[in-house]
Amino acid sequence: MKIVLNTNSQPSSKPTTWSQRFESALHPAIARFNASIGFDIQLIEYDLTGSQAHAQMLAHTGIISAEEGETLVNGLEQIRQEYREGTFTPGIDAEDVHFAVERRLTELVGDVGKKLHTARSRNDQVGTDTRLYLRDQIQKIRDQLRDFQTVLLTLAEQNVETLIPGYTHLQRAQPLSLAHHLLAYFEMSQRDWERLGEIYNRVNVSPLGSGALAGTTFPIDRHYTAKLLNFGGVYANSLDGVSDRDFAIEFLCAASLIMVHLSRLSEEVILWASEEFSFVSLKDSCSTGSSIMPQKKNPDVPELVRGKTGRVFGHLQAMLVLMKGLPLAYNKDLQEDKEALFDAVVTVQSCLEAMTVLLQEGMEFRTGRLLEAVSEDFSNATDVADYLATKGVPFREAYNLVGKVVKTSLAQGKLLKDLTLDEWKALHPAFEADIYAAIAPQQVVAARNSYGGTGFAQVRQALESAKARLAA
Repeated sequence: MKIVLNTNSQPSSKPTTWSQRFESALHPAIARFNASIGFDIQLIEYDLTGSQAHAQMLAHTGIISAEEGETLVNGLEQIRQEYREGTFTPGIDAEDVHFAVERRLTELVGDVGKKLHTARSRNDQVGTDTRLYLRDQIQKIRDQLRDFQTVLLTLAEQNVETLIPGYTHLQRAQPLSLAHHLLAYFEMSQRDWERLGEIYNRVNVSPLGSGALAGTTFPIDRHYTAKLLNFGGVYANSLDGVSDRDFAIEFLCAASLIMVHLSRLSEEVILWASEEFSFVSLKDSCSTGSSIMPQKKNPDVPELVRGKTGRVFGHLQAMLVLMKGLPLAYNKDLQEDKEALFDAVVTVQSCLEAMTVLLQEGMEFRTGRLLEAVSEDFSNATDVADYLATKGVPFREAYNLVGKVVKTSLAQGKLLKDLTLDEWKALHPAFEADIYAAIAPQQVVAARNSYGGTGFAQVRQALESAKARLAA
């Protein structure tokens, strides 16, 4: 949604329209401080949609005439077109998007426009707008997560038998199928997708009709407006309806977890792209150079994602602090919820888009280097212990024996694959010639065929499961 704001306008010197209780206008500095039009203009399309539903309800219940309802709906639609064409550009003299729309509506349709706010408060109005906005954004992010998962799945299908070192404590642990590694991020993203779906249900509840805090004396039909706006239900308590921001906090929690997962993958890509790892090469389309060092190719995309993660965390923390001390019902503090929400939405969406592009067309796995990496360490040591255990040697005894073997081999500058059969037998008579096949990297990975493991057969099953979930 485009944002059009007339920043050149000045706070009005006229008394505000909210009540004749006030005899003078706000001080210009306070008017600027108080105004939210600079950011809540992003809600204008949702405000117009919500207002049209409210006008229809007022006519439906007989609070206003059918003709008046139609006039209001048509006037609001004209404002929508003016905004899209760039001819409606309210400034800070409007204070917020709600007053801006109502004022323009009255200019267009006359005194009938003043009836729009019947049986409604800005408190339930902004709550409705925010939920309509967030509902749309959640759907967009869920679609982006599906795109991200699709790319992960494509890469995984291409790399079932490509091996990559697996790490714990950032130390070489056991070799893995690269597909298994990538599918771990698929599973994280699946939880993100499901979590947003659950949150959507709690976002999709209408506060419209709660009024300022206590409902209204007019014979409104809250379920009618909820149906018009495709809400799944209405708030059962008017105080809760206007003051609840749990849905926004839940979204920011989910957004933070999405960023955690993107940041973890980003950190790995940054490591993989380093000269020390050299597991991936970055393409020019998704990396930049240095202004002074001509040989550099910098992983800007994952670094920015990693950096922006803290930004989303900050919005979550800010929202929690914002809410923790607020008495019922609405307080002006809640004006501060929108910028955090808007920025978190934009940040998550841009990071998902960038990481999807990076994985899809911005980097390549160096399969030769990956095979070399899994062949030059002791990550097959557990398999030697497992080998002895299958020969009847108690695992803990086998574990201790292999530890000594690794220590001796390191001292001699050897890998386990370099030991002769006589050296193996000298360590334990249970060793046979098949030990070499058992500790070969491909076999080490293939043998881990327990459910959810990295064995190739299990990975292929996991791929089929992932495809089915995407298709559903």
